[in-house]
Amino acid sequence: MKQLTNNSAITGAAFLMATSAIGPGFLTQTTVFTQSLLASFGFVILISVLLDIIAQLNIWRILAVTGKRAQDIANEVVPGLGYLLALLIILGGLAFNIGNIGGCGLGLNVLTGISNTTGAIISCGIALFIFWMKEFSSLMDGFTKVLGILMILLTLYVAISSTPPVMDAIHYSFVPEQINAKAIVTLVGGTVGGYICFAGGHRLLDAGLTGVNSLPQVSKSAVTGICVTAVMRIVLFLAVLGVVSKGHLLDSVNPPASVFKIAAGELGYRFFGVVMWCAAITSVVGAAYTSVSFLRTFHPWIENNYRILISVFILSSTLIYISIGNPVSILVTVGSLNGLILPIALAVMLIIMQRKKIEGYQHAKWLSICGWIVVAVMTYMSFLTIKDWLN
Repeated sequence: MKQLTNNSAITGAAFLMATSAIGPGFLTQTTVFTQSLLASFGFVILISVLLDIIAQLNIWRILAVTGKRAQDIANEVVPGLGYLLALLIILGGLAFNIGNIGGCGLGLNVLTGISNTTGAIISCGIALFIFWMKEFSSLMDGFTKVLGILMILLTLYVAISSTPPVMDAIHYSFVPEQINAKAIVTLVGGTVGGYICFAGGHRLLDAGLTGVNSLPQVSKSAVTGICVTAVMRIVLFLAVLGVVSKGHLLDSVNPPASVFKIAAGELGYRFFGVVMWCAAITSVVGAAYTSVSFLRTFHPWIENNYRILISVFILSSTLIYISIGNPVSILVTVGSLNGLILPIALAVMLIIMQRKKIEGYQHAKWLSICGWIVVAVMTYMSFLTIKDWLN
C-alpha cells in the first residue's frame, strides 16, 4: 500500500509540475516563437530541456535530502532570505494566476459560448472543490494526470492534422539556422521559473519522500515532469510548424486558437477550448498549492489552516480578473522579477549543499557545476530583461 502511495505521489508530483508549467502563457509563447523561428525552434526546445533538467534535479534532490522546504533552506543561508523568496513566489504566483483564471474563462467560452467571466467563476469553484475534498492530495494528483494526458492527446491530433515537415524539424533541432537566446531563457523561465520549480518538490515533501533513500524516486519524478512538459511543447511546436510552413497567417490576438482551427477546422477549435481550459485550471491548482506551501512553515496557524489560505489565493485571483481583467502591466512587471527567482533559489540550494554535510550523501559535482552555469546564464538574461523593462 505504501509503495502504491509513493508511486502515486511520484507521478503526481511530476504532473503537478508539468501542468503548472503548461498554462495559457506556455501555449502562446510556443506558438509565437515557432512562428518566428520555424523549424529552428526545435533547437531552442532541446537546449531549454537540458537546462530545465539540470535546474530541477538540483532543486528537487536538495529539497528531498534536507527534508526542508525552499524557504527554510533560504533562511539558513541568509536570515530573512526565505521570507523574501516566499514574497516573490506569492506575488508572481498571484499575478500569473490571474492570467490562468482568464485562460479558464476563455477555454469554457470557446467550448460552450458562456462569457469569460462566467467560465472563470465556474473554474474557480472547481479548483476550490478539489482543495476542500478530504483526500485532496490524491484528487489533485489524479486531476493533473488526467488533464495533462488529455492536453497532449488533443494537441497531437491537431499536430497530425497539420502535417508538419517532421524531417526539417529534426534536422534544424540539431543544426539550427538561427539561435534565439531570449527564447531559450523564456522557455526555461516558463518551465522551471517562479513557483513552478518547487511545485513537485514540495508535493514530494508533503508525501514524506525525503532522505537519501528517496533520491532515485525523486530524480525519476523530476525528470518525468520535464519530459511531460517537453512532449507537450514538441507536439504543439509541430502543430504550429505544420500550419505556418504552408503560409497560413495566425491571428495575432489568439495565435494558438488559430493554429487549432486552421489545422483541424471547427473540431480543432473546440479542441483548443479543451486544451486551454485544461492548461489553465491545472495551473490554477499548481500555483495556489505551491504559493501557499511557501508560508506553511512560518507559523503553526498557517499550517493548520492552509486550505483557507489556498481558497483566499484562488478567490483573490478570480476577483481581480473579474474586476480588471488581465492586468498586462502587472503581469509584465512581476514576470520580470519572476525571472530572478530561479537563479536565486538554485544558488541558495547549491550554497547549502556546500555548507551542509549529510551522512551518506555527496551532491554530484557535475550537477553542482552545471547548476552554477544555469544560475549564471539565467541571472545575466534576467538582468537584461529587467534593464529593457526599466528603459
